[in-house]
Amino acid sequence: MPLPPQKNLQQQVERILPTVVKPGRYVGGELNQTVKPWESVQTHVALVFPDIYDLGQSNLGLAILYDILNQRGDVAAERAFAPWNDMEAALRAARLPLFSLENKRPLADFDIVGVSLPYETIYTNFLNILDLSGIPLYSADRTVDHPLVIAGGQAVYNPEPVAAFVDAFAIGEGEEVILEIIAAHQAWTGSDGSRQDLLVALGGIPGVYVPALVTVDYHPDGTIQSVTPDHPAVKLPVDKRLLAEFHPPLSRFLVPNIEVVQERVSLEIMRGCTRGCRFCHAGMVNRPIRERSVPEILAALKAGLDQTGYEEISLLSLSSSDHSQIIPLIEGLQALLTERQVNISLPSLRIESFSDELMDVLQKLSPGGGFTLAPEAGTERLRDIINKPISDAELMATARSVFQHGWTSLKLYFMIGHPQETLADVEAIAELCKAIFQEGRRLVGGRARVHAGISTFIPKPHTPFQWAAFDHPDSIQTKIILLKDTLRGSKIKMTWNDPQGSQLEAWLSRGDRRLAQVIHQAWRNGARFDAWGDQFRIEPWLEAFASCGLDPDFYGSRVRESDEILPWDHINAGVRKAFLLEDYRWSLEGKVRPDCRERCYACGILSSFNELRLAAPNGGWKCP
Repeated sequence: MPLPPQKNLQQQVERILPTVVKPGRYVGGELNQTVKPWESVQTHVALVFPDIYDLGQSNLGLAILYDILNQRGDVAAERAFAPWNDMEAALRAARLPLFSLENKRPLADFDIVGVSLPYETIYTNFLNILDLSGIPLYSADRTVDHPLVIAGGQAVYNPEPVAAFVDAFAIGEGEEVILEIIAAHQAWTGSDGSRQDLLVALGGIPGVYVPALVTVDYHPDGTIQSVTPDHPAVKLPVDKRLLAEFHPPLSRFLVPNIEVVQERVSLEIMRGCTRGCRFCHAGMVNRPIRERSVPEILAALKAGLDQTGYEEISLLSLSSSDHSQIIPLIEGLQALLTERQVNISLPSLRIESFSDELMDVLQKLSPGGGFTLAPEAGTERLRDIINKPISDAELMATARSVFQHGWTSLKLYFMIGHPQETLADVEAIAELCKAIFQEGRRLVGGRARVHAGISTFIPKPHTPFQWAAFDHPDSIQTKIILLKDTLRGSKIKMTWNDPQGSQLEAWLSRGDRRLAQVIHQAWRNGARFDAWGDQFRIEPWLEAFASCGLDPDFYGSRVRESDEILPWDHINAGVRKAFLLEDYRWSLEGKVRPDCRERCYACGILSSFNELRLAAPNGGWKCP
């Protein structure tokens, strides 16, 4: 898209804003925003979240990087988000580029465009942003005059589906590596080197993966034959970046001018998990466990409230009730609640770590209202297979305790499509929900509410189930109908995911480099906002697979062989492939692996990052 002169870009944007819904998405100017004069800094970084402002502005990772970079005197970080459909049409009609919120500069003017990719169904939005910015979609087409396009986030633990569009991936935790990338870029800028010189320099940074410096070859059957570095500076596998301890907590949050999905002070209190659920990507790639201390948590929350005026705080982790100081933490939160009169949001808590003492203090912190649990499967047999060994008796006892402590609404998260699942396992979800609802009615009467949230199992890279097949959408639909029929008339609310949307995520999650052409074609076919139920359409994707000559079942419903080279094998998330394979085989036997907090199973995380572990304060990470 040819771009007009940008001298009066802000004025041109202001003329089209009255024509779109929620123009506040595109104006910036929030409390705590950082705006630096353009010419006053050496390096300009655009931090991009490829979804609308309403979602992306609440992203804690984006907020942390924004704060870290703007603390530097020689760096300016600005933000950009995916425009909604009406704004995209207005930009294209006016031939205006996508711009940053702070200085209203085209993204093509920046030195570095850093894109967050937290989930796979955001990929077509990513391409749309590049196109709206006038930046060539393919890395191979960019010159020294174009920004360096880097990407990070949970989805890039398998970077291959979007490898053709990204110059360099930051694998793992980004708080330190982003500064090393900027240092390499600044050194390159002063050297008059080629773009290839920059890529080589980036490829030498630990945790940075440069796909252009790596060749992938395939067997005739479509599986990978080899992954080979093309330059001596490149070492494979690429080890994820890992912090020995938490970065200092963020307190200076931006306060949006319009309503967004989460208007609260958010703080990550713990990173990693030791439970070992076999379907859980986050639980595997975010190892090891690291915790913030209770004093640090409370001080950070108070500072965040002072800086923002928010009336709600949120504690983030994979399993908050597994925090080693959860009781003192909640007691401290009670004092904060009394002092500041704020609401406190906790994520779903683990059934395995519940106790009467925990329930007693939680009841004082958040009396009444709703509570969330995640059994994930309806039978003990299937919960053993997925390594979430909770008995029906434990589950019922926990639900009973929830109602006895004054909560009236209970949301239960389940998955369907698990490996080895039967229709009897699915029907058991409904029967379990009905039993819990009846217990709630007995204890709190007509106020009892039960909500069953049904998602679809998707095999993810770097998990024991990375070899498993994705269930067929027709089978998933049959299971949804069974649940709806079994729950009909029960007064239990049920929500579920679109099976076709889950299928797309399954294709992209375990894709290889050849999927880049499919993603590109799907975008050209009109795919946008694929994570949005009212925007997603499967047809552009099916047409793209057909036109590219690729079989989607190869990526979705195929069981991987144990000796197969997987597209992400050259990315080291810290957990050994041999460990994952052993755990997968255990799942086939229904064999569980208890919480590794009490016993080390040599998954590989300690040996891979032993130097960091020894450098960690207070005796190291929370591993045996």
